[in-house]
Amino acid sequence: MGVVSRSAILLTGLLLDRLIGDPDWLWRRLPHPVVFFGSAIRILDRRLNQAHAAFAVRRRRGALAIVLLLLLAAAVGAALHRLVHLAGPLTGGLLEASIVFVLLAQKSLADHVLAVARGLQDEGLEGGRRAVSMIVGRDPAYLDASGICRAAIESLAENFSDGVVAPAFWYAVAGLPGLAAYKMLNTADSMIGHKNERYLAFGWASARLDDLANLIPARFSMLLVAAGARLALGRRSGSDALFVGMRDAGLHRSPNSGWPEAAIAGALGLQLTGPRVYAGQTVDEPMMNGAGRRAASPADIMRALAVFQAACTVLTGLVVVWLLISIL
Repeated sequence: MGVVSRSAILLTGLLLDRLIGDPDWLWRRLPHPVVFFGSAIRILDRRLNQAHAAFAVRRRRGALAIVLLLLLAAAVGAALHRLVHLAGPLTGGLLEASIVFVLLAQKSLADHVLAVARGLQDEGLEGGRRAVSMIVGRDPAYLDASGICRAAIESLAENFSDGVVAPAFWYAVAGLPGLAAYKMLNTADSMIGHKNERYLAFGWASARLDDLANLIPARFSMLLVAAGARLALGRRSGSDALFVGMRDAGLHRSPNSGWPEAAIAGALGLQLTGPRVYAGQTVDEPMMNGAGRRAASPADIMRALAVFQAACTVLTGLVVVWLLISIL
């Protein structure tokens, strides 16, 4: 498939995802593709990650597991590409774009974050905690209204990189095999990439490969957030997003998540991250944009969503430029 076709398919996938997202009526009847990824990961976890094995053995088995999972995902992506294009260039392109949009997360991410603002406004703390628990791993019982809003904004920024920019990037680089392999890797990192007793050895390779796969997308996400902030909130917000993103990204415990999170902190003039509680354990990190406001409100979530939507528009515009250059 030529670059013209791939750019056109990615553009169509981005537009479909922006308009449709993850339709509940469909996923109530069919399992989402990520469910299959999760099932494959759980099978290898049960078979290879045995507690009695030595640390080095579990680490080697974890590396073998993620290699097998990535090969499986890439092979499925290649098979799907061949299968859908048997229907012809136009129909095959539309079918592939449908697969692409299913593996993106623009609208679904925005809807989940918007639900946090509405939960707080309509039902107070309990509504906000219930909604934010759907998108963050930290314990919502320890969050006040401001903490709920900051958690939602941080999740929006991080998942913009992981759920929108990185899948689009890997599809642009390697088509459906690249996109499927990335989604498998990202799912594996979320399931077994934890630094706890069970997964410190077995999930090590998955976590490191996920860091590597997100290296470029995370930094590109910072630039998109800065561009989106300029469009949605004005020139000053865009400049602050870029400045704080470059300065404070390294304060985050993740080598990648800090880039979009620091950028959105600068854009909104908020402090983000800092101490957080996961399963009763406090994770102590410095604040990004420490000079910003500590208090956050549902209005800040709405401003963050405006930046997110504008950043998605910039990403789509860049794919349009890629398509036009490919045609010429």
